[in-house]
Amino acid sequence: MTVLLLIGAVVIEKNCSLSTWQLLLVYLVPYLLVGHETLHEAWEGIVGGDVFNEHFLMSVATIGALCIGFLPGAETQFPEAVFVMLFFQVGELFEGYAEGRSRQSISHLMDIRPDVANLEVKDDGHGTKVVAVSPDEVAIGQIIVVRPGEKVPLDGIVVEGTTTLNTMALTGESMPREAGVDDEVLSGCINLSGVVRVRTTKVFGESTVSRIIRLVEHAADHKSRSETFISRFARIYTPIVVFAAVAIAILPPLAGLAGGFSDWLYRALMFLVVSCPCALVISVPLTFFGGIGGASRRGILVKGANFMDVLAGVDTVVFDKTGTLTHGQFAVTAVHPETCDERQLLHLAAHVEHFSTHPIGAALRDAFPDEATDGCRVGDVEEVAGQGIRARVGDQLVCVGNTKLMDAVGAHWHDCTHTGTIIHVAIDGQYAGHIVINDLVKADSGEAISLLKRLGVEKTVMLTGDREGVAAAVASQLGLSEYHAELMPADKVACLDSLLSSDGHRVAFVGDGINDAPVLARADVGIAMGGLGSDAAIEAADVVVMDDSPSKIALAICIARRTLGIARQNVWLAIGIKVSVLLLAAFGLATMWMAVFADVGVTVLAVLNAMRALRA
Repeated sequence: MTVLLLIGAVVIEKNCSLSTWQLLLVYLVPYLLVGHETLHEAWEGIVGGDVFNEHFLMSVATIGALCIGFLPGAETQFPEAVFVMLFFQVGELFEGYAEGRSRQSISHLMDIRPDVANLEVKDDGHGTKVVAVSPDEVAIGQIIVVRPGEKVPLDGIVVEGTTTLNTMALTGESMPREAGVDDEVLSGCINLSGVVRVRTTKVFGESTVSRIIRLVEHAADHKSRSETFISRFARIYTPIVVFAAVAIAILPPLAGLAGGFSDWLYRALMFLVVSCPCALVISVPLTFFGGIGGASRRGILVKGANFMDVLAGVDTVVFDKTGTLTHGQFAVTAVHPETCDERQLLHLAAHVEHFSTHPIGAALRDAFPDEATDGCRVGDVEEVAGQGIRARVGDQLVCVGNTKLMDAVGAHWHDCTHTGTIIHVAIDGQYAGHIVINDLVKADSGEAISLLKRLGVEKTVMLTGDREGVAAAVASQLGLSEYHAELMPADKVACLDSLLSSDGHRVAFVGDGINDAPVLARADVGIAMGGLGSDAAIEAADVVVMDDSPSKIALAICIARRTLGIARQNVWLAIGIKVSVLLLAAFGLATMWMAVFADVGVTVLAVLNAMRALRA
């Protein structure tokens, strides 16, 4: 619409004999249509004390162009004023598209919010019955019933029953946890096996799941946002240009130099027009846009230009463990037989776990894929709550589980020095050996840490909800600077806050789970593993690695630094040429062709240079 109105204004100027004031009114229509937001931003900056920004400079320069035509002997610059404002809005369009302003949607977090609580209440016969109510209606001390497959609606203590709980939404760990009488259970966990009665210890608003959602909602309120590159540059460039123009208009006439006040005012206004940073406000956002496009070709999605700016300066990278540095899937890592060979031990364990839905059962079956076709008969399968499974494989009674099960059948077990979950096996009451199951480290996790150190990243940290021993082993294997284990989501935020409080550090956090969403939102730049990551983590993150490769983090930093380098090249190119023409304009030596080249020509050169950012 603005372009059509501008063309119409030029046609009217060429074909109608209008006064300067009448022409101004004609050009004001497209000018105000395209520039009212910039003028408004400039006014708000003046009122708010933030005077010297890019909006102020664009407003002063274009208003100056509109005023030139009213000076004696000067030609009107009305079309130039509209063009300059139009170019600026094109740059803003690129920048606005690249920034992705509408983030922080936490709708996917509602998936972990329990909708119903099964509350025990007294019935008319003075007994009890279970009624489904909203979790908000349950008070502290009341009894709720949690059945297999249901989410735990409120924090509490188990008063009856045993079960296993999927805590991935809270801790990020895929290994289920056993829960029995007097054990604490947290809202947001999923009950996998037995029915349990739980006495609530917190109201729903203070429960763990509610706190996680609040953490994500408010984390961004405290998140440090780096100013965009062009905004920081404008704070230096704008006051210099404005004060220089004022000096050109006032000082030479006062000093008695040749030319009257109107002549020097004309030079000052021409100075402002030439100084319009079109090359900067278009090419710099376009450079970031190109960098974002180049990163996306490599499977790295950056949600905004300001995050490229922050990513380039990252010197501390904090990792989640499960699903980020490790696969998040369990596998057999060692087999230590006592009375049989490794294959026989795996063979018996896989048969006993044939019908199990537990991740350990899946790992054992994967380690011995022939168990379904070797013809062995399996019967009398019995799950012992909190201990393991026993079954008859052929003529042998095989028990697979933890040390409690070994003690129960009288098998003299011994511990293992390997890190991981130890699964003990007994045959007819005799200890047969044990199997080590662990979460495997990703193949390129070590390379990722090495690359980050080569890029100058000072500190690599791991935060995990896993056990201390497991965390220590992974940190040692990968060469991490430090680690913190057995953390809840709020603990991770606290650890990250301590890192953020260090002066001058820019911190990136890398995670993939719902429990990581608050930390992703809180970090200077949050990086989510997008292949298997939760929707909540992807929503809260600023950067998404689509193939879950940790080594892509180093690549993202490289791309961000290269993009920032190209943006700086454009700035110095524009400044160098503009300063030359500005000096000539100050002494009245600049021609309109010079002004056009300093504005449009430099813009074209800068845009061509910006396109190099597309090549990641």
